[in-house]
Amino acid sequence: MKPKHKNVINVERLKEILADLTLFDDIFMSQVFDNNIPAANLLLRVILGKKDIKVISVTGQKEFSNPLIGGRNLKLDILAEDSEGKHYNVEVQRSTAGADERRARFHSSMLDVRMLKSGQKFKKLADSYVIFITEKDYFGENLPIYTIDRMVKETKKDFYDGSHIYYVNGAYQGEDEVGKLMHDFREKKVENMYNKELADSVRHFKKKGDGKVMSSKWDEFVKDMQKEAVKEAMEKAERKLEKEKKEASLLATVTSGIAYGVEKEQIIERLCKEFKLTNSAAEKKYEKYAVKMA
Repeated sequence: MKPKHKNVINVERLKEILADLTLFDDIFMSQVFDNNIPAANLLLRVILGKKDIKVISVTGQKEFSNPLIGGRNLKLDILAEDSEGKHYNVEVQRSTAGADERRARFHSSMLDVRMLKSGQKFKKLADSYVIFITEKDYFGENLPIYTIDRMVKETKKDFYDGSHIYYVNGAYQGEDEVGKLMHDFREKKVENMYNKELADSVRHFKKKGDGKVMSSKWDEFVKDMQKEAVKEAMEKAERKLEKEKKEASLLATVTSGIAYGVEKEQIIERLCKEFKLTNSAAEKKYEKYAVKMA
């Protein structure tokens, strides 16, 4: 018989999930920024320190297929393009492993390979920006932003290939624009956010509940429940197997002892010592398995 009020419990659980989300949850962040040009403009202008950026398109959870057979595909949290044709990939990373430098390189290369059409000159390749917003300070230098651009090592001069990588310290708590932006990324409550462009969008998804977000988080919740069910089943199977192994060992101890003429009291004593049984429990096991020898 199915438990009553199952849907009510699930909806309440879903509300808890949504209330607990921040912009460091990549699924949620991607939905908030998807087709949200004002929010994308704010994000890029603050991080890059450029007030003249004009985003013309922004997509959340954009998937790139690798043109190589067997090559690794890539799903971007945010992909944006501005009025000058520059491409921006923004990723939120909660774990240090997810922000590996070679991953940033891979993201950069995947942006580049899709910007030139057949026959176009390489000079037409637009600038690309890969931005990792990390929940912790990845480089540990307590800076708000780390900018990675290529340079000629011997001359210390910039190598202008148009490729740029930024690491934003999500733990930064300064009173400047970057500090306030990162505060908003960490914040669960809309009323505590500084930036209206973000607050309005987060409020829409948290309070009104957009269908796509509700669906994606609900699917995630269901998957988590399924994982728990599988984990519980596996643990139950392991406990059953351990119990069967223990019973087999008990049987072997009793029957082999009897076969070799060991006294009952000695077998019971051994059961108590090896299997940590009480004298009464050991005696019951002896009687149970001694019958098999009769």
